[in-house]
Amino acid sequence: MARILLIVALLLAVFWVYSVVDCAVQHPSRHRGVSKPMWMLIVIALPVVGGLLWFTIGRSRASTVPRVRAPDDDPEFLGRIGDIRDQDERIRRIEEELKALDSEDDDPRSGNPPQRPTDA
Repeated sequence: MARILLIVALLLAVFWVYSVVDCAVQHPSRHRGVSKPMWMLIVIALPVVGGLLWFTIGRSRASTVPRVRAPDDDPEFLGRIGDIRDQDERIRRIEEELKALDSEDDDPRSGNPPQRPTDA
């Protein structure tokens, strides 16, 4: 009988530790009811009952948490980057700046154009 009680106590201790760790690592948006620090206090203060409450009431499912999407999958982000005309204007302006930089001397401090090697 003592062996069974020892095994049950060990399983309850493992469940309690797992509950504390799970509550601690979950994102605060996945905590229902009360705040994350309150859930931590409940789970730690009431070892088995707190863990049961955490898994039945406090922890929300992953599907209810908004997923982080890549920028090209997020319609809100795509709406904020502007339309094609804005992008075309930016590209045209950058090309003009690059063209102006290419046409300048390599060393703008000297008034002489850069010397090119001659074929001998």
